[in-house]
Amino acid sequence: MAAVRAAGGVTHAAHRVLWTVVALLLVALGGVVLAQSLGWLPGGDPSGVLLGTGLRRSWQLATPWAPLAAAAAGLLAATSGLWLLLRELGGVGVGRRGTLVHPGRRGRTRLAAGALTRALERDLTGDPRIRRARVVLTGDPHRPDLWLRVEIVAGARTVGLREHVNVALRRYVDTADCRPAHLDVTALVDAGQA
Repeated sequence: MAAVRAAGGVTHAAHRVLWTVVALLLVALGGVVLAQSLGWLPGGDPSGVLLGTGLRRSWQLATPWAPLAAAAAGLLAATSGLWLLLRELGGVGVGRRGTLVHPGRRGRTRLAAGALTRALERDLTGDPRIRRARVVLTGDPHRPDLWLRVEIVAGARTVGLREHVNVALRRYVDTADCRPAHLDVTALVDAGQA
């Protein structure tokens, strides 16, 4: 599968790597600031600052709140970084509800189940003999259960209609890269249309 591109031409995998690096930097920065403010760094002075001498005066004026503020800022940066890291790495191999996920060599492709069912419905109604189609997709993304209901226009010739449905199903299976575990096709004649 080709790598999915995000806005700006960057692949989702590259986007994920970028945000993972940002998250790691936030965790590292937050950890250093927190450790410095608590005096855990070797040779570090908890009342000292990590920034230039111009801010040293402000730091001293803010004492005793400066170390507490630095600890809070470090904890906030570390927590933000961990949250971002877990968010970026936690989704690997896990599908979202209503989404089919297919891993590839250069990332994952996510296909919304609703978009797939609407595409199959449009494909089925591409034949003028089918007035309406309803598709329901449930179960495991790689072996889903698939229910089709097609309403055939009253008086339409049905020769070749089964083949049309089979071709649409093959296109769906190729697009979604899955094989239905259960397939149920119901064809009804729409008596309301003449």
